[in-house]
Amino acid sequence: MKPEINPLEAGLYLVATPIGNARDITLRALDILGQADVIAAEDTRTARKLMSLHGVALGKRPLITYHDHSGPAGRGGILKLIGGGRSVAYVSEAGTPLVADPGFALARDAAGAGYTVTTAPGASAALAALSLSGLPSDRFLFAGFAPTAKGARRRWLEEVTNIPATQIIFESPKRIGKLLTDLCEIAGAERNAAVCRELTKKFEEVLRGTLGELRDQVAARNLKGEIVLVLEHVQQETSVETMQAALGEAMATMSLKDAVADVAKTCNLPRRKVYQAALQIENEK
Repeated sequence: MKPEINPLEAGLYLVATPIGNARDITLRALDILGQADVIAAEDTRTARKLMSLHGVALGKRPLITYHDHSGPAGRGGILKLIGGGRSVAYVSEAGTPLVADPGFALARDAAGAGYTVTTAPGASAALAALSLSGLPSDRFLFAGFAPTAKGARRRWLEEVTNIPATQIIFESPKRIGKLLTDLCEIAGAERNAAVCRELTKKFEEVLRGTLGELRDQVAARNLKGEIVLVLEHVQQETSVETMQAALGEAMATMSLKDAVADVAKTCNLPRRKVYQAALQIENEK
């Protein structure tokens, strides 16, 4: 006997959809798609196919389009439906709504109007690539798509690649070679990275290595499918002044041993170097 499911209250429901494998959808997402009064989709054909695969009947419920070109009028129509007591499920073409997707303005306006906005989280190409990259995941930046114009792309990369976090970049198979070439010049050919393509699909592939190695591998191939590039960040060397200031603050409330351990971890410095600086501070008191 199936558990009783309460009807959805009026509001906007952001529903994550599979990025490749159709089974990568949550039970809650299917419940929402089955119950929502209206389905709004970036691509109605993809949404209809997904619902059919999972046996979710659309029935007489409206399936409407909301994409990059919908604009204020499209958002206004959806907000009017919510204001009239309807529950609206919004699905992106693939992955999590609002991530490289036109749903941001819709969610912002719905929340600004005081309506319920919630999410059924699920598949995300950015997080899938990060987990497979073999690169640090404790701090990361989703940078989206790089600009297509060469000058704008290089300026964008100079800014992004200096951020102290693992960087996640979306790119098309046609431009991945140019992107890697630019990165070798801007970020350095020895920087570690991973090229992830066709995630969760039959021909899923992850290429790991330095930017120079990946540039050469990609140049010799004709890659196809959705691509996510994950790039290692460069550790910024902490100045002596910064280390000493951090030690001074830590030693005011901690033992010398604990202060050294804390600063070494926070500043990403060798413990011996920090310990010697701590001893010097102690001796100067």
